[in-house]
Formats: sequence, structure tokens, C-alpha cells
Amino acid sequence: MAGEVKPLTPLFTHGSREDATDRPLAGETAVAMSYGGSTHAVMMATPADLVDFACGFSLTEGIIRDCGEIEDVDVVPLDKGIDVQITLRADRSEALAARRRSMAGPVGCGLCGLESIEAAVRDVPKVAAPDFRLRDDEVNAAVDGLSRAQPLFAATRAVHGAGFYRPGHGMMAVREDVGRHNALDKLIGALSREGVDAGEGAIVVSSRLSVEMVQKAAIAGSPVLIAISAPTALAVTTAEAAGLTLIATARGDGFSVYTHSDRIVMAGRNEG
Repeated sequence: MAGEVKPLTPLFTHGSREDATDRPLAGETAVAMSYGGSTHAVMMATPADLVDFACGFSLTEGIIRDCGEIEDVDVVPLDKGIDVQITLRADRSEALAARRRSMAGPVGCGLCGLESIEAAVRDVPKVAAPDFRLRDDEVNAAVDGLSRAQPLFAATRAVHGAGFYRPGHGMMAVREDVGRHNALDKLIGALSREGVDAGEGAIVVSSRLSVEMVQKAAIAGSPVLIAISAPTALAVTTAEAAGLTLIATARGDGFSVYTHSDRIVMAGRNEG
């Protein structure tokens, strides 16, 4: 999509930074998610894969239960951003309207006051994948696969990536964005739209593991979440409660497992 990268050149470079003169910059714009003509939230995002973004955001916000409950997505360019106009199925539209009426703050701000605190520490569904296993070499392969499937990062070095790795199939989908939450929402939306069961693989992200990333992965139903950086303490406790296997500091040559390690099969160990 136009705007995904901007071919801008710095005024000058110093020392050995000549490579910066040939590097495009990642696009970033205000993206509004609107339902029934009312703006629900505005995020700064990379203007690509916006239909996936609309579906994934709607899922992880609890507005819909699957992408089939979205009837239409219209991406409308504006002077200073993009309005993603989402038309919900009638019953979900009515449920969202009731949710808005119960909120203390104005609709445009999203969730306000006490409601936002409850949303930040919300309970997430238990991950239902008791038999899923991932070998240690597959964890490393997932990290390597993500890094190889990020063309926008390769060009700009300024975006996050989120990918879905399925044992025996490799990296099945990758989405990129300047925001790590946005990249994961785009991935979750893509999987849902393509009918891919997230319970059959692992989500791998190029960022740190905050609690929101754990919440989104659990809502998607993936049993394993892998990151190249470290987790927060709340992310670990949330993953433990959700039955999610949390793997961090995974950079292709090793990793740390923080929760539900029974899903990870190490070389030389028996699976059971």
C-alpha cells in the first residue's frame, strides 16, 4: 500500500552511517477504527493490511468473536490519516452499542476511567491445546523464519513483526507494523480471515512481551508465544493463568521458558 515506506534522505550523515542515505523510512499514520459511524479508537500504525488490522483489533477488543461477524470493511483515506469503517453484523452492532452506553466516558476515547483499568488487567480465556508440543529446534526455526519474512523491517529497520509458525509447515503468515500491538492484531486478523486455527501453532513476535501481547495471543488461542526480548512480570503471571507457554529472549540460538514448559520438547528428552 502507498505510504508503507517513505523514500526520505537525511540532511547529512556522520562517521560510518552511509547506509542511512539509501534506507527508506517506515510509514506511520493515524488509523481510526470506526463502528457504525462512530470512532472507537485511533492508533498510529503502518498503513498496510488494514482489513486484517480491523478484524484482529475487533477480535482482541472483544467486539466480535470471529471475523464472520464483520459484514464489511471500508478503508477511507483522509487528509491526516485513514478511517477504517467497520460494519458489524446486526447482533454484534447492538452488543457494541450496549457496551458503549454502559461506559462512563465518551465513546471516542475508547475505555475510560475504571473501565480502562479493568480492561488492562482483564481475565483472558484458557488456552485449549493440551497436546501441542514444540521442539527446541522448532522454536529457533520460528524466530529465524520471522526475521526472514519481514521485508519492511529489512528495508527500514523500524517496524515490529508478528508471525505464526506451525510445526511441519513453517512460517505460515507474517504481519509488520510500527507498533508491536498492531502487528499482532494484523496477524490475528489474517489468521482468522484465512480460517487458520491458531491453536495448531506458535505466535512469534519481534518485541518484548508485555501483558497486552499475552492477552492477545490467548484470545487468538495460540498455545505458545515466543519473543526475542524479555517479558514483564505481569506478562508471566497472566500467561501462567491462561495456560499459555511463554518463551522469551529467543534469538535463534537459545531461549528461556517462563510458563508451561511441558509443551517444549528438548533434544534428548522424552516428550512425556
